[in-house]
Amino acid sequence: MGKIAFVFPGQGAQAVGMGKDAYERFEASRDIFDRADKALGFSVSGLSFEGPDEELRQTANTQPALLTTSVALLEAFKQRGVKPDYVAGHSLGEYSALVAAGVLAFDDAVRLVRSRGLFMEQAVPGGQGAMAATLGAEREALEALCRDVSATVGLVELANVNCPGQIVVSGTAAGVAAVAERGKEAGAKRVIPLDVSGPFHSSLMRPAADKLAGELAKVEFKDAAVPVVVNVDAKPVTDGNALRELLVKQVVSPVLWEDTVKFLLSEGVDTFVEIGSGTVLAGLIKKIDKSARVVSVNSAAAIAEAELA
Repeated sequence: MGKIAFVFPGQGAQAVGMGKDAYERFEASRDIFDRADKALGFSVSGLSFEGPDEELRQTANTQPALLTTSVALLEAFKQRGVKPDYVAGHSLGEYSALVAAGVLAFDDAVRLVRSRGLFMEQAVPGGQGAMAATLGAEREALEALCRDVSATVGLVELANVNCPGQIVVSGTAAGVAAVAERGKEAGAKRVIPLDVSGPFHSSLMRPAADKLAGELAKVEFKDAAVPVVVNVDAKPVTDGNALRELLVKQVVSPVLWEDTVKFLLSEGVDTFVEIGSGTVLAGLIKKIDKSARVVSVNSAAAIAEAELA
């Protein structure tokens, strides 16, 4: 039997109705949603189950709703007795991974991601920052183009290295527009603007990272029960204090998802269990390695039916 990694999605995976069937069917899931509502003083469950969509899409709401959904599904899935050898999460999903590894208490995590979302929304005035997905570009060529544009037009950096040929850039509105215009120089076939509220995972997020550091300092981080493969450098980490520092760095650094998956594959992981809303990570993992096995645990039915033997 190969090794198993639990992986958790980030922003963009949200959908109205997520977690509702698990809440109705599993006491463990219900407990997580109830704790989230209590910890935040508003109905995360109502927002996740009923929407409205435009409210759920606000970063400060999306982040706690996605974390809560992932952990609610995780707690129900754990009753099947499956244990991971590694955990990882995409951006916000790293917090779900830290809960899964026993580093963060859920109630602390949900409060942290609510703050993280607010800080990220506030970091750059509306309209001044942007993000765009490049399709088909080479990483090194895109990095070179970003450096050139940053020096001449406005700051733009790699934000998410998702899978071969899918890299998101982030930065000033002018910088991102220039990369979109000149994307062909880096081999991009298309550059698609993203509907986001800020230039996430770029150095423009420094004010958010600084504020988040203050909040993270107040919370207990335990050492991880299983290695967490982190976004910042795609390396396995178990030291709680190191994981805390990396969450600050993560806000202003690219999410190295492709590198993370390749590392897990090199360590003998042959089954990825995606826990949370949607199937975003399943799609990315399959683009990195067609032969990788991905089980998406995104509903009550999926928990019951997941084939892992």
